[in-house]
Amino acid sequence: MCTPCCVSQLACCCGSAACSCCCNCCPKIKQSTGTRLMYVFYFLLVTVVCAIMMSPTVEQTMKDNIPFYTDLCDKMNAGENCKTLVGYSAVYKMCFGMACFFLFFSILTFRINNSTGWRAAIHNGFWLLKFIALVGCCAGAFFLPQEETFLEVWRYVGATGGAIFLLIQLMLLVEFAHRWNTNWSSGVGYNRLWYAALALVTLVLFSIAVGAVVFMGIYYTHPEACLLNKVFLGINGGLCFVVTLLAISPCIQKLQPKSGLLQPGVISVYVMYLTFSAFSSKPKEIINIDGVNKTLCAFPFESGSENDKKIVTALGAVILLACIVYSCLTSTTKRSSAALRVYRNSEPEAERARCCFCFGDDTEDYDEEKTTSGQTVVYDEEEGTIYSYSYFHFVFFLGSLYVMMTVTNWFHYDDHKIEKLLDGSWSVFWIKMVSCWVCLFIYMMTLIAPMMCPKRFEA
Repeated sequence: MCTPCCVSQLACCCGSAACSCCCNCCPKIKQSTGTRLMYVFYFLLVTVVCAIMMSPTVEQTMKDNIPFYTDLCDKMNAGENCKTLVGYSAVYKMCFGMACFFLFFSILTFRINNSTGWRAAIHNGFWLLKFIALVGCCAGAFFLPQEETFLEVWRYVGATGGAIFLLIQLMLLVEFAHRWNTNWSSGVGYNRLWYAALALVTLVLFSIAVGAVVFMGIYYTHPEACLLNKVFLGINGGLCFVVTLLAISPCIQKLQPKSGLLQPGVISVYVMYLTFSAFSSKPKEIINIDGVNKTLCAFPFESGSENDKKIVTALGAVILLACIVYSCLTSTTKRSSAALRVYRNSEPEAERARCCFCFGDDTEDYDEEKTTSGQTVVYDEEEGTIYSYSYFHFVFFLGSLYVMMTVTNWFHYDDHKIEKLLDGSWSVFWIKMVSCWVCLFIYMMTLIAPMMCPKRFEA
């Protein structure tokens, strides 16, 4: 069993064969799924390296434990104590290499309709060679001339691409809210329990949203300070109330009978989360009260211990990374691509109510299977591609820019550390606050657009 498995893995790394696990007990995997997971692995690998480069703790650990560290840095021409391999400039260069890698494959795979051509074979295989190419792109970025000019220009390119990726994330959230309601509503006709589930989830979502408003009103506002917090909490809470009333208004119900309270519930919870995150990211306000300097409008349950801060930062980083990967993968499914106007689906998909529907787009059954000594691989793209290869790589290109800007704290990159990822700054505060309004605007447009252009949305 070991020899055939090694041969199959060699064919995966150096040929066009699909990758799979050596264990027979593993569930079968589709070629399209395996390919996307491998690109996610590459993306996560570079992201972890970027996080390490932004950590002075790792830098000090390497200096203390690697013999002849200073001499090694001199021989590598990496500057004193390898300064060129750490900090925001190193992250910019690493992400530049990763972005170039995905942009090249986006161009290479443009207008591929099936997996039988040589370009599709490169996309779905040759993983060792592509890994070497990725490493070469990232390493080559450290030898770019005119470093200061490059960093200045690339910073604004990254901000633009990161903003576009953030917009895609918000559009996917709105699409997720609509699909959740549509999917569960489709089960009401044959089982009333789905109606109860809709009511229960809606009640929970609005309870969380209202609780968040009360929590932030108590702990993130003060009679003598925190004016921005009071203004924006009122604006965001009021806008959530407006879109909720709009979703159940008779004029909207007439054109969209399935519009209900679940969608504004999802949007309200996410907006309150972004609002809370923005308030937490804003620099702390310190005012003098009765001759004593007090920090106001800060997280009330922060113990201040370094271990707790590290745990919170690590957890926040994992959630952030999970959201990025989810957006990269979900945006390339047929349904999400159609919602983003990247892919036009001529036939509406039949909804089947189920609890887990997030990744259920490409779930057709395929008779043709090819098995090896290990995991069964289903070649599901013989007749046509399941997703757009070119758009898939382009989303990862934008995701690379978003990771670059997030890890380096956007425009407040000076002396930033990965350990302070969630400490925030004014730039992070405004980005999150604007994201709240963009999310509400996108959802509001999905409600109003059919009224403005009824013929366009008849289908």
